[in-house]
Amino acid sequence: MYLALRNEGFFINHKTVQRLMQELGLKGTVRPKKYRSYKGTVGYVAENLIQRDFEATEPNQKWVTDVTEFKMNGQKIYISAVLDLFSREIVGYEVSKSPNFELVQQSFKKAFTYTKLLEKNDLIIHSDQGWLYQIPRFQELLATYEIKQSMSRKGNCLDNAVIESFFGIMKSEFLYTTTFKNYEEFKKALADYIYYYNHERIKIKLNGKSPVEFRKVS
Repeated sequence: MYLALRNEGFFINHKTVQRLMQELGLKGTVRPKKYRSYKGTVGYVAENLIQRDFEATEPNQKWVTDVTEFKMNGQKIYISAVLDLFSREIVGYEVSKSPNFELVQQSFKKAFTYTKLLEKNDLIIHSDQGWLYQIPRFQELLATYEIKQSMSRKGNCLDNAVIESFFGIMKSEFLYTTTFKNYEEFKKALADYIYYYNHERIKIKLNGKSPVEFRKVS
């Protein structure tokens, strides 16, 4: 809120903003728990190459990914997202009514197209130990683009904190504050939210810029 006001030309002390928000009853919503896809060791478990170093000096250096779920009209919906740690930009995502490999595969294919990742560039992709990231088909997908795989330690959500934070924000700001008539309406609304998140939503870590603005000026 402080940065949004500053970007609009209102230079108000952050403590004043905090006080006014308290007086007006403005506050963030509670973030729900995430979807757990860990099913034990069912395939390849990669070394943790990231080691909670969530900084990157250029795009397509480090990506993080995960799958989350939520309920819409009693039906479970799953979202796979890929985030670039340089700009905190969502470079790929996919939606499905089932947590299958196609969901993950399509989110990565969109990320490859979005970033024009067509050649080797020493990219590391980090995830938790969810079964979708352990299976041979996922390793084959990464091998096609010569991407190094990294995984969090078992049961340690802080090892993939950035993508977890994104899902928390998305649910608080969008999923649980909006009513959808049907699945198609939800997918369109999600596309609009991802566009807003990438192009308009400012972040303190990005010096008051949106992810796309930060990438373009860096």
